Order: sequence, then C-alpha cells, then structure tokens
Amino acid sequence: MDSPTFVRFQLGAQLRRLRDEAKVTTERAAAVIEVSPSTLRRIESGRVGIKGPALGALLGEYGVTEPELRETLLTMAREGKQRGWWAKYSDLPQVYRQYIGLESAADEMQNFETIVVPGLLQTEAYAQAITSREASQPTPDAIAQRVAVRMERQKLITGGRLRFVAVMDEAVLHRQIGGADVMYEQLTAMLEAAELRNVTLQVIPFREGAYASMLSSFAILSFPDIPGVVYIEGLTGDLYAEGDDVQRCTTVFNDLRSSALSPSASTEMIRGIRDAEHQS
Repeated sequence: MDSPTFVRFQLGAQLRRLRDEAKVTTERAAAVIEVSPSTLRRIESGRVGIKGPALGALLGEYGVTEPELRETLLTMAREGKQRGWWAKYSDLPQVYRQYIGLESAADEMQNFETIVVPGLLQTEAYAQAITSREASQPTPDAIAQRVAVRMERQKLITGGRLRFVAVMDEAVLHRQIGGADVMYEQLTAMLEAAELRNVTLQVIPFREGAYASMLSSFAILSFPDIPGVVYIEGLTGDLYAEGDDVQRCTTVFNDLRSSALSPSASTEMIRGIRDAEHQS
C-alpha cells in the first residue's frame, strides 16, 4: 500500500478491536505505554503512529501471542512511519493530511456536495477562490500549498486510479465563486471530467425540493477488500465514520442518486447553465 496514512488508520482500527476484545480500558492501555488517554485515542484513530516497543507492550497487555499477527502489526507500524507525497507540503492541517492519505488508498469515492464543486473536480482558479476565503484565514503560502495539493490529488481520477461518483445540488452550478470567467472555466472542466470512464456526475435539480442529507456534504471512501469509511467535514471538526455508519451513508447516497438527474441529463444541465451565464 502506497499510503502510510491508510496503514496507520488500519493499524489503529486493529488495536482498538484488540483492546475491546481484551476488555482493557483506554486509561489502562495508555498507562502501559506511558502516554495520555488522548494520545492513545489518536493512535487508535490513525492520526499518529506508534513505535515498535510501545506496540509490543500493548499486544502483550491484550494477550496477543500469535507470531504472525504480531509481525503483521509491527510491519504496519513501520510502514505507517513512512512519508506520503503530501509530506513536502508543510502547511497542511493534520486532519487534511489524514484525509489525503486515505483518499490516496481508495479505489472508489462517492461524494455528495451541497454548496461547492467537489475538490477532485475543482480548477486551480476555483480552488484558489475557495481556499482564500476559508475561516482559518490561511496565509498566501498556505493557500498556494493547499491549491497545489488539490491539483495533485486530481491525478487519482485523471490517471484512472479512482472510480469517482459525484452528486451535487444544482446550487453548486450557480454559485459565482471567483466570478463569471472562473465559473465558465470550472463548468467546462466538469464537462470534460464527465467524459472520463471512471467519473460519473449527477445533479439534483432545484425542482426536486427537499431530499435526503440536503444539509450535509460527505464522502464515502471504499478500499479493496477492506471496509470503507465516511468523511464528513464540519466547521468545528471533521468526522470519520466506520462500520454500520458506512452502510447507512451508502443507502443515503443511493437515495441521492435516485433524486438526481441521470448523468447525461446532468451534463446537459451543466452545459446549459455554463452557456447561459456566459452569454449574460
């Protein structure tokens, strides 16, 4: 796997499962490796890695004696300490780094957006306009880095590595982010992306009225032979959901696709809005 973040995420999930099965509390496990309970929770969420000796101590506390399993987990710990391609961008928030790492390992993404164009479809000018208005008020250098990373991420779909299904509210197409010229270029880029075999775009028209999850954007990341996760971005923090939550969000996403126009009708809508706005 070429994503150390994904390896850490999976290792953390395994450690959380082993701790639960051993009926060891977070406080007890944290004390065993002499860290705070909050640090242990960060390890189990995949936000930080764990060194071999500490991992060995946890496995001993959890009663894990099977040599093959211990070696697999220790190998994951070593691989999780590697650096992904995004490490060269020093001004990225940690939670964003984790998301990029998981995204880089996915083979499919189902993305629903209510307000803005999905990140994997944004043009450089559109991404610049979005990033410069973030609530965190990033510096010019930080803006440049985040835009560069967004452009790099798009190689997942242009290179055919990622199957990308995007559903968006019609409002996304009308919101004049960056001005008329930027939006014309952006809508054109979306039409070009829709021609890729691994990309499917659908739009929920205004006439649909109320529909499922219309107040919340989210992305479902699926991985080969491994359970997926759901990423939900929020103003006060980001959330990763697993297990049954993934299935529930998948059901919602399928409902959204049912509420949306077909891919061909969606591209016609995008083209019509682009041309109408350009003429005006």
